[in-house]
Amino acid sequence: QVQLVESGGGLVQVGGSLRLSCAASGSTWLIDDMGWYRQAPGKQREFVARITRGGTTSYADSVKGRFTISRDGAKNSVYVQMTTLKPEDTAVYYCAAARGLWFNFWGQGTQVTVSS
Repeated sequence: QVQLVESGGGLVQVGGSLRLSCAASGSTWLIDDMGWYRQAPGKQREFVARITRGGTTSYADSVKGRFTISRDGAKNSVYVQMTTLKPEDTAVYYCAAARGLWFNFWGQGTQVTVSS
Protein backbone atom coordinates (compact mmCIF):
# COMPACT_ATOMS: atom_id res chain seq x y z
CA GLN A 1 0.00 0.00 0.00
CA VAL A 2 0.88 3.66 -0.32
CA GLN A 3 0.62 6.26 2.41
CA LEU A 4 0.33 9.94 1.56
CA VAL A 5 0.87 12.81 3.99
CA GLU A 6 0.09 16.39 3.05
CA SER A 7 1.53 19.52 4.62
CA GLY A 8 1.59 23.24 4.01
CA GLY A 9 -2.02 24.22 4.42
CA GLY A 10 -3.09 27.26 6.38
CA LEU A 11 -4.73 30.64 6.33
CA VAL A 12 -3.80 33.14 3.62
CA GLN A 13 -5.24 36.40 2.39
CA VAL A 14 -6.84 36.91 -0.99
CA GLY A 15 -4.15 37.26 -3.62
CA GLY A 16 -1.61 35.42 -1.53
CA SER A 17 0.33 32.25 -2.22
CA LEU A 18 0.72 28.90 -0.57
CA ARG A 19 2.67 25.75 -1.36
CA LEU A 20 1.33 22.33 -0.46
CA SER A 21 3.54 19.28 -0.20
CA CYS A 22 2.75 15.61 -0.18
CA ALA A 23 5.13 12.81 0.71
CA ALA A 24 4.46 9.24 -0.32
CA SER A 25 5.73 6.21 1.53
CA GLY A 26 5.22 2.48 1.48
CA SER A 27 4.93 0.74 -1.89
CA THR A 28 5.78 3.84 -3.87
CA TRP A 29 6.78 1.72 -6.86
CA LEU A 30 3.04 1.30 -7.43
CA ILE A 31 2.59 4.99 -8.19
CA ASP A 32 2.19 6.25 -11.72
CA ASP A 33 0.52 9.66 -11.67
CA MET A 34 0.09 11.93 -8.66
CA GLY A 35 -2.34 14.73 -8.16
CA TRP A 36 -4.36 17.07 -6.01
CA TYR A 37 -8.07 17.27 -5.36
CA ARG A 38 -10.04 19.59 -3.11
CA GLN A 39 -13.35 19.63 -1.32
CA ALA A 40 -15.08 22.80 -0.20
CA PRO A 41 -17.77 22.76 2.49
CA GLY A 42 -21.02 21.40 1.11
CA LYS A 43 -19.47 20.49 -2.23
CA GLN A 44 -18.17 17.36 -3.87
CA ARG A 45 -14.49 16.63 -4.12
CA GLU A 46 -13.10 18.08 -7.34
CA PHE A 47 -10.00 17.62 -9.43
CA VAL A 48 -7.30 20.28 -9.15
CA ALA A 49 -4.16 19.04 -10.92
CA ARG A 50 -2.36 15.92 -12.09
CA ILE A 51 1.21 15.08 -13.03
CA THR A 52 2.54 11.97 -14.72
CA ARG A 53 5.83 10.21 -14.05
CA GLY A 54 7.20 11.98 -17.08
CA GLY A 55 6.12 15.38 -15.84
CA THR A 56 3.12 15.98 -18.06
CA THR A 57 0.63 18.15 -16.19
CA SER A 58 -3.07 18.88 -16.39
CA TYR A 59 -5.20 21.34 -14.46
CA ALA A 60 -8.77 22.19 -13.69
CA ASP A 61 -9.87 25.28 -15.59
CA SER A 62 -10.53 27.06 -12.30
CA VAL A 63 -6.85 26.94 -11.29
CA LYS A 64 -5.10 27.03 -14.65
CA GLY A 65 -2.51 29.80 -14.73
CA ARG A 66 -2.54 30.17 -10.94
CA PHE A 67 -1.52 26.74 -9.64
CA THR A 68 1.57 24.78 -10.61
CA ILE A 69 2.00 21.10 -9.83
CA SER A 70 5.44 19.55 -9.63
CA ARG A 71 6.97 16.29 -8.58
CA ASP A 72 10.22 15.02 -7.10
CA GLY A 73 10.65 11.36 -7.94
CA ALA A 74 13.66 10.91 -5.72
CA LYS A 75 11.67 12.11 -2.73
CA ASN A 76 8.41 10.45 -3.78
CA SER A 77 6.77 13.81 -3.34
CA VAL A 78 4.35 16.03 -5.17
CA TYR A 79 3.78 19.73 -4.67
CA VAL A 80 1.32 22.38 -5.75
CA GLN A 81 2.29 26.03 -5.76
CA MET A 82 -0.85 28.11 -5.45
CA THR A 83 -0.79 31.81 -6.33
CA THR A 84 -3.33 34.60 -6.65
CA LEU A 85 -5.55 32.73 -4.23
CA LYS A 86 -9.26 33.47 -4.15
CA PRO A 87 -11.91 32.86 -1.47
CA GLU A 88 -13.34 30.10 -3.68
CA ASP A 89 -10.05 28.22 -3.33
CA THR A 90 -10.91 27.58 0.30
CA ALA A 91 -11.15 23.83 0.76
CA VAL A 92 -9.54 20.75 2.17
CA TYR A 93 -6.84 19.74 -0.30
CA TYR A 94 -6.11 16.06 -0.80
CA CYS A 95 -3.05 14.48 -2.30
CA ALA A 96 -3.70 11.45 -4.49
CA ALA A 97 -1.65 8.77 -6.18
CA ALA A 98 -2.69 6.67 -9.13
CA ARG A 99 -1.77 3.18 -10.18
CA GLY A 100 -2.81 3.24 -13.80
CA LEU A 101 -5.58 5.62 -14.73
CA TRP A 102 -7.42 5.92 -11.42
CA PHE A 103 -6.39 7.54 -8.17
CA ASN A 104 -6.28 4.66 -5.72
CA PHE A 105 -4.49 6.22 -2.77
CA TRP A 106 -5.44 9.32 -0.81
CA GLY A 107 -4.01 11.47 1.90
CA GLN A 108 -5.92 12.76 4.90
CA GLY A 109 -6.14 16.29 3.57
CA THR A 110 -4.89 19.71 4.59
CA GLN A 111 -7.06 22.78 5.09
CA VAL A 112 -6.52 25.88 2.98
CA THR A 113 -8.48 28.96 3.93
CA VAL A 114 -8.38 32.13 1.86
CA SER A 115 -9.67 35.14 3.73
CA SER A 116 -11.06 38.25 2.08
